[in-house]
Amino acid sequence: MMKYRRLGKTNLRVSVIGLGTWQFGGEWGKTFSQAEADAIFDAGRRFGINLIDTAECYGDHTSESLIGSAIARDRGDWIIATKFGHKFHSHMNRTDERSAADVILQLEDSLRALRTDYIDLYQYHSIRDSEFDNHELRQVLERMVQSGKVRHLGNSISSGTTHTHQVERSTEFGVQAVQVVYNRLERKPEQTVFPICQKQDLGVLARVPLASGYLSGKYKPGAVFQPDDVRAGHNREDVERKLREVEIIQQTEVPPGVPMATWALAWCLQHPAVTAVIPGCKSPAQVESNAKAAALEM
Repeated sequence: MMKYRRLGKTNLRVSVIGLGTWQFGGEWGKTFSQAEADAIFDAGRRFGINLIDTAECYGDHTSESLIGSAIARDRGDWIIATKFGHKFHSHMNRTDERSAADVILQLEDSLRALRTDYIDLYQYHSIRDSEFDNHELRQVLERMVQSGKVRHLGNSISSGTTHTHQVERSTEFGVQAVQVVYNRLERKPEQTVFPICQKQDLGVLARVPLASGYLSGKYKPGAVFQPDDVRAGHNREDVERKLREVEIIQQTEVPPGVPMATWALAWCLQHPAVTAVIPGCKSPAQVESNAKAAALEM
């Protein structure tokens, strides 16, 4: 059974398992049809998932467009978190577009792609401290909230160690939720980001909870990824180190009979700072597997 938690000061009740949708942009070795995306969201409905995380640059608003069509009939039942700050050009080729004027255009493009007139959580997307502190951008975002086009502001930070400045100023800047990489292989936020979030009552979305699929248990040391898979560009030495560590974790920490991916999501959710995890999924079966983590006792 799905569980729900309050996303910090937004007071939104989100499913502890969300739908991460970077894969819909085509950079994970697969191009999705609308029918395939629809099937994934149908599975989300069946298992009580209501949280969607996407971004302007997962394709050129490609992910948002697939989402918009998939949930057009029941938009009000979903909580959409999208982002601003990048422009997609081609596979793994983006530029930074973070001026106030850029963001105004990006919001309108996102609203159009998502077939909605409001964004539940509009997130800074891996920006620099100087950009976060930009007064003009902050004023534009405040006006977006005042207009109702944006319900709440969030911040998807690029690192759990180097962007604590942004997290510390969250409440001052109207940010109510923080998204950060957190998983069994990446635990730095426990010492850096999470204490600040808890002090300010900020919602926390744990992204990459399966460590880009390495914690799925499907890949063994020596695994080779296809050229169009984003993981093919990861440092080979780092990949091997992670896969060796995953083997040890699977042997010593994962209970018998429990899929490693399900365990890895539940592991993230046991931390009191974490509101929800947002794993990617390529099929309805993966949605079901992810959803089962909500009921797994750790």
